[in-house]
Amino acid sequence: MSRDNISTNSLMEASRSRASFSGHGKAKGAAGYISDTDDNSYNFLGTTGQHEIFNPQKGGYDKIRIGAAWQNEQVKDAGFFGKLLKKARKQGVDLDLGCLYELQNGKRGAIQAFGEMHGSFNQEPYISLSDDDRTGDDDDDDDGEDEIIFINGQKWPEIKRILIYLYIYDGAHNWAQVQPQIQVRVPNEKPMIVTLHTLKSEMGLCSVVGLENVRNGIKMINYTEYYPGHAEMDRAYGFGLEWEDGQKR
Repeated sequence: MSRDNISTNSLMEASRSRASFSGHGKAKGAAGYISDTDDNSYNFLGTTGQHEIFNPQKGGYDKIRIGAAWQNEQVKDAGFFGKLLKKARKQGVDLDLGCLYELQNGKRGAIQAFGEMHGSFNQEPYISLSDDDRTGDDDDDDDGEDEIIFINGQKWPEIKRILIYLYIYDGAHNWAQVQPQIQVRVPNEKPMIVTLHTLKSEMGLCSVVGLENVRNGIKMINYTEYYPGHAEMDRAYGFGLEWEDGQKR
């Protein structure tokens, strides 16, 4: 039996409770959970699998901005006086933005706050992450976005693909309560917005949007799949990184 067959059989056995494979290219990882509320969950890229194509721009793209924003939970005060006065307080939520990337030269990696993998805008991988916002409060001038990934659009021809994901780091009870939103802003194009409203709270990581280089244009794909962890998501999309407790080795 060939090594590929052995690998496939092993993965099928390990993924027996999740019967189908991801179908993302030749990746052999199991498929993630896809929201069953697609019809009402999105503003622009409205359904899983829907895509939009941006043609190459003369002179190349300027800075591409991908932002994440969410709401802090309103939770009831369980104390005696809280019940008496029917008080509610905000509970801080740390919902982090990250991405997996592959360059045209074959280099692959991850960018996220956990593990301090912030990337670089002017050097490979030409992708960088803003400082981690652990509150979700909109108290600055960043257009309501709490964490932002910047892509050096002038270097887009050197990038093959990017997978944007969100993961619950701390404090969130479920996705529906924090109401996360991803905004992708390509210069001179209409912003693309993806919002999530699903009760799949037992899975803390969601692959949201893919950006693929198609003849130096951008093909943007709505994925919205939920995974128990980074390693499972990685396998589903075939990036081939090694993970330990949510950090890339």
